Amino acid sequence: MPGAADIASRLWRAALLRRLPLWVLGTLPWLSLRLLPGLLAWVAWCMWDGARLRQKVVNGWTGWLDAGVPSLEDSSALLVEADTPLAQLQRQRLLARLDALDAPAVRRVVRPHIGTGFTWLLPWLALAAIAWFLGQKPPAGAQAVVPAAPKAAVPVVPQLNVSATPPAYTGAAASSGAPRDLALPAGGVVAWCLKNPEAGETTLELSDGRKLAVGKQCATLNATESLFWRWRGARYTIKVTPDAPPTITITQPSQMVQELKTGATAAAMALSVQDDYRVQRATLHLTLARGSGENIKFTDREMPLPASSNPRLRNWAKTWTLTELGMEPGDELYFFVRAVDNAARPHTVQSPTYTLRLPAPEVEDQEETAAMPVLVKPQSLRSQRQIIIDTEQLIADMKSTRMSAEEVRERSEAIAADQGQLRRRYGQFLGEESSLFGGEEEHEEHEAEGGEMDVLHQFGHAHDEAENATLYDEGTKKILRRALVAMWDAEKALRAITPKTALAPEYKALDAIKELQQADRIYLHKTAFVPPPIKEAIRMTGDVVGAASYAREQGGSEEGIPARLRELVTALSGDGALPALWTRTAHDWVSERLQDDEQRLAAQRAIQDVLDGCLRCRPALRAWLRAGIREAPVLLQAQPVTRTPFTRAWTEGGAK
Repeated sequence: MPGAADIASRLWRAALLRRLPLWVLGTLPWLSLRLLPGLLAWVAWCMWDGARLRQKVVNGWTGWLDAGVPSLEDSSALLVEADTPLAQLQRQRLLARLDALDAPAVRRVVRPHIGTGFTWLLPWLALAAIAWFLGQKPPAGAQAVVPAAPKAAVPVVPQLNVSATPPAYTGAAASSGAPRDLALPAGGVVAWCLKNPEAGETTLELSDGRKLAVGKQCATLNATESLFWRWRGARYTIKVTPDAPPTITITQPSQMVQELKTGATAAAMALSVQDDYRVQRATLHLTLARGSGENIKFTDREMPLPASSNPRLRNWAKTWTLTELGMEPGDELYFFVRAVDNAARPHTVQSPTYTLRLPAPEVEDQEETAAMPVLVKPQSLRSQRQIIIDTEQLIADMKSTRMSAEEVRERSEAIAADQGQLRRRYGQFLGEESSLFGGEEEHEEHEAEGGEMDVLHQFGHAHDEAENATLYDEGTKKILRRALVAMWDAEKALRAITPKTALAPEYKALDAIKELQQADRIYLHKTAFVPPPIKEAIRMTGDVVGAASYAREQGGSEEGIPARLRELVTALSGDGALPALWTRTAHDWVSERLQDDEQRLAAQRAIQDVLDGCLRCRPALRAWLRAGIREAPVLLQAQPVTRTPFTRAWTEGGAK
């Protein structure tokens, strides 16, 4: 009940205050003697005494109230349990009387039942006195007067100071301090110096197998790759970050080939150049192409990009007028950005080439021959645009007038014939036959004079020549194939008397032909080839000294895995002795084959552990060495053949 719990807690607090002086006084001897075991023992006893007091209060507090407070009329048990209405009424009366019970009255109730317990303090004081006496007594057998022996010289522990100096081009500040893990750019210098040179020389072990001596002179290391070093059993990592080349981002135009609208007067360019430390130089290169066919003129122009307040970033944007660029209808402008950073060995980065194309007015008479200047257009050959016009007219006539089925078939097949002729014309550039069916008029040209038939040319048609299949680049061939497939679909739909279905592939073929027309000018950024100089002194003298032979042993194979490495991997699979100079073999293999910093450091750590005698680390090192084998050499060898009398007789008989 809430009232009972409140009076019980008040009695428990009074009991604690009654015993608290004993607990405090008991800690003083042990604190003065500075004996931790004695202090812990006293604390444990106090906890036991407190638990015992708690149990005593819980079991007897009702009896304490009946004996100490006569006004409760020996009815304190009703505070815990009151089942009947009369008992509950009596309980309410008792709670009202307990509210008037103050703190001094509660302490008077507890005092007869909870003593101060100072008698428990005597044995603990005696134990503390014994401990103090034993600590003051000199050890047995000691002489009364012992001459003071000279103190031995205390060894001086070397104290190491590590400083890291980044390269000058980074502009970062140097750091110095106690041994720790470091991270610095490639080309930085790490120096180890002793704060107390009188401690003598100490040795540092690097993960690549080298050792550095640090004494009166500091040891330095030019950090070119990540590694770790060990000193007095502790390992510290040096993480080397290589200098990153600049990154170029071109946001406008959004496409590699941007075709300006007809009548456009301006073109926008926007780009960003970023580097991890500094963009030393950034330039915009413009090339204007004018003309067509073989009469194309290129004009180059270079413009530096201005620097910004942030040396790591250069943002540039400009809206050019076509007059500033010098562009006219039919011209193309190619531009790219070249950036250089300020590293010790500067990185030069060039962006992809973007194209701004200002289309020329369409010329209908030359639309079919612009992409294929080698083909002469017959007068009777209809263009793809005319085929589309005829198809749309046929569809309109079918809707507006009531045409007979025979007339619709006749007009649809005529358009299909024109589409087939145009398809065969473009198909010649991919090495296709000029006709779909054998025995037509075009094959009669292969008949020889006098009625004799040239069977080779008729049945082994010679139109499919290698020159036709390799006349254009692969990109042009893909566009041609797309146009031919669309023409095929249109022709099939027209022959099936469904001109409405043929209209979509006809437009696809027209788009492909337009793309071919615009691909007659190709811009490539070329670099000249400079051949090595010819030694005129030995030219045509027959002197072959120093010339390497191209002959190679039949069936031979380059040695991909050194023999020393195979021997080391085999030895690591057991617990026996390792080969001589195995650490050099392992370090060379790891530094050559493992390019990732984390993997290389883990492999070097395994080498150092095996060198320290760790047998359980051998499988890990063996796995890292095997991980460096990217492509195992394969040597094909013939299977051995056993010569028997039967095989001998068979081969000799076959020879006869």
